[in-house]
Amino acid sequence: MATESKRGETRRIRPGPDSIPDHPVGSKFVQDLKRALAQQDQEWVSHLLQHRAQCVDAIIELSNDDWMKDPSAQLDPLILLGLWSLEYKQELTSPLCIAARHGYTDCLQYLLQRGAKPNMIVGTKSALHAACENAHTDCTEVLLEYGANPRLLTEEGLSPLHLCDTAQSFWCAKLLLKFRADVNQLTEEDQESPLHVVARRGLHNHVHLYLRYGASVNVMNVHLESPLGSACASAWRLESQGDYLQVCKVLIMYGANVNSVDDEKRSPLHKASKNASLQLVQLLLRHNADVNAIDYNGCSPLANVIQTAPFKEELNPQWTVQTLLNYGSRRVWPAAFPKVIKSCAASPKTIEVLFNSYQQIQVTEKWMEEVPEELFQLHQPFYESLFALASSPRSLQHLCRFAARKLFGNQCHTLIPRLPIPKCLCGYLLLEPEGLVY
Repeated sequence: MATESKRGETRRIRPGPDSIPDHPVGSKFVQDLKRALAQQDQEWVSHLLQHRAQCVDAIIELSNDDWMKDPSAQLDPLILLGLWSLEYKQELTSPLCIAARHGYTDCLQYLLQRGAKPNMIVGTKSALHAACENAHTDCTEVLLEYGANPRLLTEEGLSPLHLCDTAQSFWCAKLLLKFRADVNQLTEEDQESPLHVVARRGLHNHVHLYLRYGASVNVMNVHLESPLGSACASAWRLESQGDYLQVCKVLIMYGANVNSVDDEKRSPLHKASKNASLQLVQLLLRHNADVNAIDYNGCSPLANVIQTAPFKEELNPQWTVQTLLNYGSRRVWPAAFPKVIKSCAASPKTIEVLFNSYQQIQVTEKWMEEVPEELFQLHQPFYESLFALASSPRSLQHLCRFAARKLFGNQCHTLIPRLPIPKCLCGYLLLEPEGLVY
């Protein structure tokens, strides 16, 4: 099936029984082309596209079975579950798309000079989409200069700007905006803006660029998630947390609502806490995020970090728990503390910080039953000190700490550091973990 715009600028080819490619998958041309591409032989590929293709806008049929050779290929979950047949193998493309995808600028220019249509969509995307998806800046610039439409959508409803989702694609994004791409264009299915995409990827340079070009900082996708929420939800890798911190700083600087909630009533603070992203949590709280917000599941940010603490040990989740408590987070109901012991048995410092935020909790034998033997042995000094409190009250020093913290309330984080006391005592008041309780 072929469709054309009123001006004849966009030709869309969809796979089907009525789509007859100029170069079928079994042809010698396609076999030669696939070998040249596999060998990354630019000269050979360019020769084939320029001199052996039937025309500059020829439809070339490739097979989609290359996933068998590439373990990193992304397959639809239905294929993996065996619910979607792999019998359909047709993949259509064009000389222009191939040149753009592989960054062959000279070949691309040659084809355009000989009348190749820059806005022709073959299969699912145009040449401009292919260039941006693979961060080929020179190809992007050439296509735009030849009239490629920066607002054209793929079959999946994505604009070229949505495909600029790597750090290397920054200059492609800048060129698209220079040629009047819509920085607030939404995807057709998820209603996501380009700002959502780059915030989720932790691309702070892209974020700053889009906001300077007028991106709506509080735009919501179909799940009512803002770009700030997307960034906080994605900041789960230790090595990339600095990038997400920069993204969130820029978004907040441009007016992002730190208390926006998605369709499950989860705020950015819920998501940052679940990821034990300490610096993000601190940033959000400094900008008045609601530390006691409750989502549809009845969870607060503190509950979120407690639930994931055993899986985030490398991120020191106790520091996130400590920060939330010092900003006035409501604590876990005392009767539910055995559940904390059970879920956080592998994170004793998290248990310690939370336990020390109470004046007194009755330690029972049930607590001991919640700790697996291997974890008890691994953290024996802490658990012995904790369970010893089953028959003794808390120390006078702890009771004084509790009284001081109760006096300061949700200002512990700001008032305690101002006290004229030794640094070690300041840390004690702020629930700094020591490895033992008494």
